Amino acid sequence: MSLKKIYVGTDVGSSRTKVAILNANKDLIGYAVEKSGTDFSVTAQTCLKASLEMARVTSKDITKSISTGYGRKNVLFADETKTEIGCHAKGCYHFFPTSLTIIDIGGQDNKIVKIDEKGRRTGFKMNRKCAAGTGAFLEEMSARLDIPLEEMDGLAAQSQNMVKLGSFCTVFSATEVLENIRQGKKVTDIVKGVFFSVIKRVLEMDALTENVVMTGGVVAHNPYLVKMTEEIIGRKILVPLHPQLTGAVGAALYARENDG
Repeated sequence: MSLKKIYVGTDVGSSRTKVAILNANKDLIGYAVEKSGTDFSVTAQTCLKASLEMARVTSKDITKSISTGYGRKNVLFADETKTEIGCHAKGCYHFFPTSLTIIDIGGQDNKIVKIDEKGRRTGFKMNRKCAAGTGAFLEEMSARLDIPLEEMDGLAAQSQNMVKLGSFCTVFSATEVLENIRQGKKVTDIVKGVFFSVIKRVLEMDALTENVVMTGGVVAHNPYLVKMTEEIIGRKILVPLHPQLTGAVGAALYARENDG
């Protein structure tokens, strides 16, 4: 019988699957991120295996496992499920224990979650009707510009004269991007305009409180997006060490909380 106690949180998003492993002291000791693909169950299992190896533990050490996210019911090793809103709130409050506005930008949707000084949720807004303001929007724009997605952050940071896009719609924005290319506008300026479009779309969802946290895969891979947002709202933004893992960490924290 194992004397170790570990807690597993799995966040299955439509784009990426994340697994986080916490020990009894709530320390993050293992994690993994993979494309969700077409078989969420298999991907979750793959992430679990990689996370266990990083943590240097085995599946026998798992005390409790909770899943969350779009595909949470596909995680066969989970003992129960929790909502992604609740898990993101719990994960962010763990890192920043104060009242917060959480901006989570994912692959297919974005969320704004508000919590009070005790970590209790006071409201949330979610956008799932349009790709604007999400990772999918950035992927579409990178394809239109024929630029690798991972290079967009660096290009945006080089801009000296941002091109503003008039439309939030992915289809119309793509047309605007092509028109700006035809006019000879610099790619760096267009990319920064794309970033600005994402930020503006998210900020129009809800008003922000004093303390703002940004999370999600888009934030993890595009730190300049955070810097631009700070300039727009006029204050520093909090970002967890692993912004893509907050939902998975929150699920693991629920597992730790419910132990026994």
